[in-house]
Amino acid sequence: MRIRIRHQTTYHYDVPPSGVIQILRLTPRNHEGQYVVDWRIDITADSRLSCHEDAFGNIVHTFTADGPVSEISIQVEGGVETQDTSGIIRGGVERFPPGLFLRETALTAPDAAIRQFARTLQEAAGCTPDGGVLKLLHVLLDRLHTDPGGANGPSGLTPKSAPAATAAEAFACGGRQSQDLAHIFIAAARSLGIPARYVAGYFHDPGDLADHDTGHAWTEAFVPDLGWVGFDPAVGMCPTDTHVRVAVGLDYQSAAPVRASRYGGGSEARRVAISVANRLQADQQQAAQE
Repeated sequence: MRIRIRHQTTYHYDVPPSGVIQILRLTPRNHEGQYVVDWRIDITADSRLSCHEDAFGNIVHTFTADGPVSEISIQVEGGVETQDTSGIIRGGVERFPPGLFLRETALTAPDAAIRQFARTLQEAAGCTPDGGVLKLLHVLLDRLHTDPGGANGPSGLTPKSAPAATAAEAFACGGRQSQDLAHIFIAAARSLGIPARYVAGYFHDPGDLADHDTGHAWTEAFVPDLGWVGFDPAVGMCPTDTHVRVAVGLDYQSAAPVRASRYGGGSEARRVAISVANRLQADQQQAAQE
């Protein structure tokens, strides 16, 4: 599938700061099942983009804008050719052994409720730590998709939480945002000794052409004999050719699309508009605009 992505983020500052630093993880990489046809980042600030790779192999762009700055806009646009690999990741950049992704973070630390939830699923699935890992992960995927609160939280509730809510907070209120579900999945998997990591990217829903104010997130877990396999609890399936994988990390913070800091100034307002369409839909949208 050829997927066309437009992602615009605009910051407006009520009191212009004297300087702004932005760290962008907005550029996907090639790997089996994903080929970047074209990709471009434009910024309104008078500064130069510097490109490097972070510790996880993500492509990172940084820039510094000298102030006073009243508004900055970041425009990302590109096309990606995708194929369905049943969620299995091959040909990606791997800098660390899987064991690193057992490490707890502030956003993914499991509390007692998540640990009990994971153990209950493991017992119900009849899996042991030495076998049935893939089966257990699919059980976890299905359960979080249908009932993110598990046995302890009120299901069906969609909280207005920040993307960086902790796994425990999201689990307690039955969070349904993709970022929150990813944190719950990671916390539960790691509590059972399964390496798991956070994935930031884009998801193409053919029936949804509206712009969105946040990207998509899912997870990858390490399965013996298969390697890293993706699981998307927000849509209840392994990633397919509808997913564009951009960045990985231990949690949201280490794979965040945009991280910013500024010198001085007052409060800021941020507007995000993300459009994800296949090639035909993108052509129709462009024709309509013309």
